[in-house]
Amino acid sequence: MSVSRARAGVVSMLCVSFVAGLSASAMAAPQALSTKVHPSQWPSVTWPLADNARLDAHVKALLAKMSLRQKVGQVIVADIGSVTPAYVRTYHLGAILAGGDSAPNGKNFADAKAWLTLADSYARAAMHPDNGPAIPLLIGIDAVHGHNNVVGATLFPQNIALGAMRDPALIRKIGAATAAEVRATGINWAYAPTIAVPRNDRWGRTYEGYSEDPKIVADYAAAMVEGLQGKPGSKHFLDGSHVVATAKHFLGDGFTKDGKDQGDAEVSETQLRTIAGPGYPRAVAEGVQSVMASFSSWNGEKMSANKGLLTDVLKGRMHFGGFIVGDWNAQGQVPGCTNTDCPAVINAGMDMVMAPDSWKGFYQSTLKAVQDGTIAMSRLDDAVTRILKAKMRLGLFHEGSPSQQPLGGHFNVVGSAAHRAIARQAVRESLVLLKNNGHVLPVSPKAHILVAGEGANSLPMQNGGWTLTWQGSGTTNANFPGATSIWKGIQQQVTAAGGSAELAPDGHFKHKPDVAIVVYGEHPYAEFHGDRPNVDFTTNAEQDLALLKRLRAQGIKVVSVFLSGRPLWVNPEINASDAFVAAWLPGSEGEGIADVLLAKPDGRPQFDFHGKLGYSWPRTATQTHVNVGDAHYDPLFKYGYGLTYESHRQLPALSEDSGLHGAQAQSGEYLTRGHAEAGMTLRLAGTDGKAVSTKATHATSADGALTMQAVDKAAQEDARRFTWNGRGTVSIVADAPVDMSREANGEERLLMALRVDHAGSAQLAMRCGEQCGASLDVSYVLASLPAGQWTTLAVPLKCLAKHGVDMKHVTVPFAMHGAKGLVLSLTHVGLGTHADHVMACPSR
Repeated sequence: MSVSRARAGVVSMLCVSFVAGLSASAMAAPQALSTKVHPSQWPSVTWPLADNARLDAHVKALLAKMSLRQKVGQVIVADIGSVTPAYVRTYHLGAILAGGDSAPNGKNFADAKAWLTLADSYARAAMHPDNGPAIPLLIGIDAVHGHNNVVGATLFPQNIALGAMRDPALIRKIGAATAAEVRATGINWAYAPTIAVPRNDRWGRTYEGYSEDPKIVADYAAAMVEGLQGKPGSKHFLDGSHVVATAKHFLGDGFTKDGKDQGDAEVSETQLRTIAGPGYPRAVAEGVQSVMASFSSWNGEKMSANKGLLTDVLKGRMHFGGFIVGDWNAQGQVPGCTNTDCPAVINAGMDMVMAPDSWKGFYQSTLKAVQDGTIAMSRLDDAVTRILKAKMRLGLFHEGSPSQQPLGGHFNVVGSAAHRAIARQAVRESLVLLKNNGHVLPVSPKAHILVAGEGANSLPMQNGGWTLTWQGSGTTNANFPGATSIWKGIQQQVTAAGGSAELAPDGHFKHKPDVAIVVYGEHPYAEFHGDRPNVDFTTNAEQDLALLKRLRAQGIKVVSVFLSGRPLWVNPEINASDAFVAAWLPGSEGEGIADVLLAKPDGRPQFDFHGKLGYSWPRTATQTHVNVGDAHYDPLFKYGYGLTYESHRQLPALSEDSGLHGAQAQSGEYLTRGHAEAGMTLRLAGTDGKAVSTKATHATSADGALTMQAVDKAAQEDARRFTWNGRGTVSIVADAPVDMSREANGEERLLMALRVDHAGSAQLAMRCGEQCGASLDVSYVLASLPAGQWTTLAVPLKCLAKHGVDMKHVTVPFAMHGAKGLVLSLTHVGLGTHADHVMACPSR
């Protein structure tokens, strides 16, 4: 049955009008899911950079001097975690990147100086004139909401928030500020902007898209590329304060089926062109220097090897004059390829292959493929030519090392007051007011205000994924110097106005407040880690809702500030709030929220609400792909909705029927707060091997060799203690086989939040069938952990795969075999990346 949430000129043929008017033909389901491409039906674009005979001659002369090995090196980008400056010099690599969890000296929390030092060391190695012409290096990074890998940088709101602003001019300023901070640290290539058009909010990358509306995405694509690179034809284009921009991910990633990252876009060519595609002609018209091909597929064909779209449409029809780069080991997903061997992607039109940790093998196989004619020399020369032109346009051949370039070492640019002011303005403009019953907002700064909720004083929650680490996890407020939390922003303004503010994340105040501002929402995630089975808000939701209701029951007006990377079903939370604000992931400048929520001392608003929904808000937790222009369009809040202080709408009580039928599993979670997740079963088996399935708080194996009882970690009975009185096994068994192959490829780990009460003989296992699986001796690891203390232990999925687990068909995600004397408590088992302790993989 259905359950309520008791927690269950430049461009010709450019696409016409989009929003209120996506045509029925464009939105209708395709008659046949073909991969045939018709380039003439796509927009024709004028490449804005005029022919340059001098540049062409320079490239031609340089190409003539290059050996085959140098040319092959130029078409590879390797990650700094797997390549040294010496290797860059030896293999003539064209580019390096710092992936989401890669940093100088392996330290995630590196400052600007450390990044510049790193850039100098690699750049100088590339320019060493030992054998053949010296060719400067592109250094890439995911600067997706500011220079987000660098401690102290300005962190702008994530793209989903920016889409609510409807302000291309401010986007242009954000791009320019980001470019300046990136260049100050010696980096010259930004993997931005993301111009996906997300169509299913279950997708873990929804927040990386500006909107479900192609018109907004197209306008922002042009503005952000101009901000990052400068205006083509101007003296500032690709000068020392700008970077090479990357329009990504070409094409259709936002259409991925069921919201599964790196999945398949099962749509017609018309939908691909008119909904997913409009950002690319606008980016090309602004002279974007690189385009990143998507991990995903179109009707079963991987984009990384789709010649019809990469070559015939993007390079041919759109006259794109930059270079195409691949995504992280995406070549390994192409049929017939591996991470280290894939001529198909280069032959399809990819110019630079991202082989982060597989670069050496890819170099050797590509060298061989050119030598035996599998890759034509003309194709290789074209790829290298495109890369060299981008480097020349950026001035890398004459600007010297990164620290010698115009902004190199100007660390005052990083996190500057001017840039933070831009970010604060973006926060103000992006807030969307969904409810303001009784005109609770704006709040008088002279009142006594309680600021509560898990996110009230949490800079990690404000920023989300792609922040200092890939997942945005493993950080604290101390890692964000110069940033302002939502609490701090409110406190500063209230104190200045003569009021008082009290921080109590759990809502237990010392003095009864006049109003409570409660900040809560999703925890950080990135890419497929954020994929979901539905759009129900589940992160700490029971506690958050209980907090809201408890405050309301005490006669306190409640304002909810919701932090999320997508619209989520939060009807119970909206009902329990007098006012509800969608704040998205606002970044480092939390005071922008105080600017709008708090009035002036005279009671008038400081700033009105400006934001309008760039995504439709779901009516139920199962309304996962609701987009403006759809047939039977019926969201809770429509695209473009957003109240202001002049609005007089009183929101009635909303239905709390989630629309979920029975239990629906949360991807990557197996045991949460001591309970097996939906789709999983907790089992105990003793020496006799007889399994006992249990949902209880206390249980015993059939022969008494293994017992389980509830214990407390952070809340009452939110963990389970397992005591081995003999040989036995506790396991979490999947109702249906689980495919973890993406997660294993993405460096994920099996995480266990545990407490070793008494160490003993133990083996960790994962099964993929009766005769398939792996078992690792973890006795020594458990013995080394602090006894009696909660911690997190991680085992890399790649290690389990190495020892025999078929990651495409996991039947038992977790099992612990133990012997008499072992006592272990568990509160959580799931997939992730960050842990207190990571087990080294034993040799086979």
